[in-house]
Amino acid sequence: MSDQENGLQEDPQWLELKLPRLLYTDTVQGLHATIQSEWDSLRRSACQTAAGRALWKHVIHDPFADLLAGETYLKSFHEKIKNDRLKNARETSGVILAVRTLWFDSKIEAALSSFNGEGQVVLLGAGMDARAYRLSCLKESDVFEVDFPEVLEVKTTLLKAATETIDEHLHPRITAKSLNRVAADIRNNDWLEKLQISGFVPEKNTVWVLEVLLADFMNKPSTTLSNSIFHFYSDWPDHLLPSLGFSHVKLSQLGDPDAHFGLMNDPLNLFNKLRSLPRSVQTHPDDGTPCCRLYLVEASGLPSQSNQ
Repeated sequence: MSDQENGLQEDPQWLELKLPRLLYTDTVQGLHATIQSEWDSLRRSACQTAAGRALWKHVIHDPFADLLAGETYLKSFHEKIKNDRLKNARETSGVILAVRTLWFDSKIEAALSSFNGEGQVVLLGAGMDARAYRLSCLKESDVFEVDFPEVLEVKTTLLKAATETIDEHLHPRITAKSLNRVAADIRNNDWLEKLQISGFVPEKNTVWVLEVLLADFMNKPSTTLSNSIFHFYSDWPDHLLPSLGFSHVKLSQLGDPDAHFGLMNDPLNLFNKLRSLPRSVQTHPDDGTPCCRLYLVEASGLPSQSNQ
C-alpha cells in the first residue's frame, strides 16, 4: 500500500521524533508531571488529542500542539504511528483525529462565512484546543473555551511558558477577535450561566463545537440557545436533533467527500469498507465484527425552547 493511500506523506519522518527544547524546561516538565499524576483519563485525553495534531503536522497546522501534548503522549502516539507504518497498516494511528480536526476546521470557517465573518465560537470541552491561535477565520469572532478549571489553568500556563522563550516565532498570538476561558464542567447544569457571565451573548450567531460527546450531555439545556449552529461527534443525532427543532441536520461518515481530506484513499481501509454497508447493518458480513461507525454531524436552526 502506498503512503498516499493511508494518509501519510510520500517521504514522512515517521521513524524519527524530534521534540522541541521548550518541552524540557522546568516549568513545562512540572506541568506535565502534574497531568500524569493528578488528572483522570478524561482530562488527560486532551493531551492525547494534542499529540495527534502534533504528529499529523503535515496536514494540521498547530504550532503549539507539541507543547500542549507533552513528552509522554508524543512518544506514546509516535510509537503507535511507527508500528503502523512498519506493518504497512491500512489505518494509521491518528488518521481519525486528523480528519475530525480538519472537518471541524472547515465547518467552523463555512459557518462564520455565512455570518459574514462575525459571530461567536464556543468550544465545549475545549481541552488543549488551539484554534483561537491558528485559525485566521476567527479574526472577527469571539471565542469561548469551556472546560474543567484545572485543564484551562494548565493550558494557560503552558502557553505562557512559550512567551518566555527567546524564539519569538513560538510566542502565542491569538488570531481570534477575543478569547475567553470559561471554567465549567459541561456535564453540570451551570455551564451556560458561567458562559454568559464570561460575555457570551445568546442572541448572537454562534458556532458550537463539541468534538467529544458526553453521554448525558444530550439532556442538558444546550438545545435552548438560539441563532446557533451545532457541530459535534455523536451516534444518532440525526434522529434526535430534528425533534428538538433543528431544521437542518447533515450526517457525514469518515471517508465521505467532506470527511476525507485526501487521507483515506485506500478502498479497503476500515472506514471505506463500513461506508459501503447500509447503516442498518450492525455486523460486518466479511468477518462478523461489529460495525462501529464514527459520524460527524452538522446541525443548524433555532431549537425549540420547549425542549429543555
